[in-house]
Amino acid sequence: MTRADRLEKFFGSDGKTVILPIDHNTAVPVAGLGNPGEFIEQMNPHVDGYVVNLGVAISAMDELSEKGICLRTDVYRPASEGHTDEGSYRIFGGDDAETIGAHAMMNMLYPFHSNESGMCREAAELISESIECDIPVILESLPYGLGKSDDYTLDNINFAVRAAAEIGSDVVKTAFPTGATADDFRAVVDNCFVPVIVLGGAAMGDDELLLSMVRKAMDGGASGIAVGRNVIQHSNPPKIAAALSAIVHDDASVPSALKLV
Repeated sequence: MTRADRLEKFFGSDGKTVILPIDHNTAVPVAGLGNPGEFIEQMNPHVDGYVVNLGVAISAMDELSEKGICLRTDVYRPASEGHTDEGSYRIFGGDDAETIGAHAMMNMLYPFHSNESGMCREAAELISESIECDIPVILESLPYGLGKSDDYTLDNINFAVRAAAEIGSDVVKTAFPTGATADDFRAVVDNCFVPVIVLGGAAMGDDELLLSMVRKAMDGGASGIAVGRNVIQHSNPPKIAAALSAIVHDDASVPSALKLV
């Protein structure tokens, strides 16, 4: 399978993707994933692929068999009191991705972070490995770190996205800039020569707010989304995933997508 074939597992014929990250439990406790195989089976009709840790990839191999599999190659944690903020540290690579039949690998990159130099080196090493094994890399590029919404300014996101592409990422995952419009975000996408997908962040608890953000991202040229906690922690994960998919793949309006929830 070529690099392009692997990317097509996520992006399909329309060049858009709905990825469901379920890799959170090495970083923050997220309920609802006690039986990952059962959860994946429930979500398969509505998503194109998953971001998984190695253990989940192995335990749910059958349920994942028809979907894009993105191996999380690092462990990351949000900054917290009493915890040394190292950003993330890589623990897996190309050989592991090949072993589980992954179609992509994902690693954090935090421009402006105190450990920026270490994270850049690890991202570069992963990309070098990806060239050898022909497995694409998605860098999750976030200014300063995870959950730093005050720092997710338009300028900072613009830099983070372009930097990840320059390092060699095949796809860039990032946050929608705080307070930005669709036109603002289009400038970010236009400044990047690889597809840009948007994350959801912490559970919003507001379907209309979530769907409106995704609608703005798609109107601004995003190639899709990688929304995890806003799906996993929703009262009805399959329905909110169906609504997200309607916006990404069917160009649905927010009111129309809300009717699916």
